[in-house]
Amino acid sequence: MAGDKKYFYGPVPSRRLGRSFGIDIVPFKVCTLDCVYCQLGRTTEKSIERKAYIPVEPVIAELEESLSRGLKTDYITIAGSGEPTLNSQLGEIIDKIKNITDIPVAIVTNGILLYRADVRADCAKADVVLPSLDAGDEETFRKINRPHPDISIEMLISGLCTFRKEYTGQLWLEVFLVDSINTDTGQIAKIRAIIERINPDKVQLNTAVRPTAEIGVIKLDFEKLRAISELLGPDCEIIADFSYGSITEFKPGKNSGVIEPDFVAKDTIKTLFSMLKRRPCSLDDICEGMTIARNEAVKYVTYLRHEGVVSTEEKEGKVFFKVVT
Repeated sequence: MAGDKKYFYGPVPSRRLGRSFGIDIVPFKVCTLDCVYCQLGRTTEKSIERKAYIPVEPVIAELEESLSRGLKTDYITIAGSGEPTLNSQLGEIIDKIKNITDIPVAIVTNGILLYRADVRADCAKADVVLPSLDAGDEETFRKINRPHPDISIEMLISGLCTFRKEYTGQLWLEVFLVDSINTDTGQIAKIRAIIERINPDKVQLNTAVRPTAEIGVIKLDFEKLRAISELLGPDCEIIADFSYGSITEFKPGKNSGVIEPDFVAKDTIKTLFSMLKRRPCSLDDICEGMTIARNEAVKYVTYLRHEGVVSTEEKEGKVFFKVVT
């Protein structure tokens, strides 16, 4: 889809950050991990080498253009389609964002590289850092997160502990639960012990409610999540989205009326396509994030499907839209 923003995307509805606009600063699926639950699919380049992957000025120019049009958002979130701390210019990008806006900056990261002092210094410039911890031991870490071979779970834990001691902002730790892999009482006890070492401001539980990299990744039901949240302590909250719509809300092959391009709001189409490039979204996600009516959302995704650039995938009764790769 030509003409959409290359680095800046959204708004994206987030149960963690409210209304969030994202900045994507690493190429698609360049990551330190290859998590079985990743909603973007398998990692294409597994790396721990920091590089200046993109020029800084176009990123800031896209943000300035959005701000000039009256951007309203709760956070500017550095996340996207790869591991953002792999970008060696992360600190410079945050500095430039803060020079032009007072909107808080968040970083969504797997936290792997926080064992490095330069990565901790860059992340410390953000207002909120949201790292992950999905395992209580090395075996489970390798089963779920499939890290770069030079990375161990103790490197992750030590980096998080050191960062917590140095960082004055908010640290919100996500724990992604995959039924039958990291949910037994032994794993939960180990994860709680690690959380106590890290001492984050919040612990946020998630599970696989969206399409995942590997088939057969099983989500937890709400009651089991709630029971685990109680075991992990009073600062633990559930962020997984269980607000399912009807299975018939948008079935593949239905709602297939084609809209002529002249009747499509081009800026809205570009924004939607940019949003879907970073993660699969349901109709509810699209409506909430873009503040549009349901019939409008149907019109736009129908057009993108007709163009052959967006497809649908069903996850346990809910339809998600994603960019064809």
